[in-house]
Amino acid sequence: MGEDQITEEELKASVLNGEIIEEYLDDKPLPSCLIYSETPHGETVHSVWGYNESVHSVVLITVYTPDPDRWVEFRERRRRYNGDG
Repeated sequence: MGEDQITEEELKASVLNGEIIEEYLDDKPLPSCLIYSETPHGETVHSVWGYNESVHSVVLITVYTPDPDRWVEFRERRRRYNGDG
């Protein structure tokens, strides 16, 4: 958060208005998901959250500003080809 200058308020607002774009149901120790969102200032944010079903709580794993070279409109990962097609 600090490196990308994302405040707690921006994170909270973005999660409340965000969209799950990837799910990682087999993640350990908790299933998790990637949320796409925008801050109130229109900046794109990705956050990964784990969900502990047994105690009904969420855990922030990471939050970052996505690299436009790795994402299509920040919702879909760009495919990387190894030169054979």
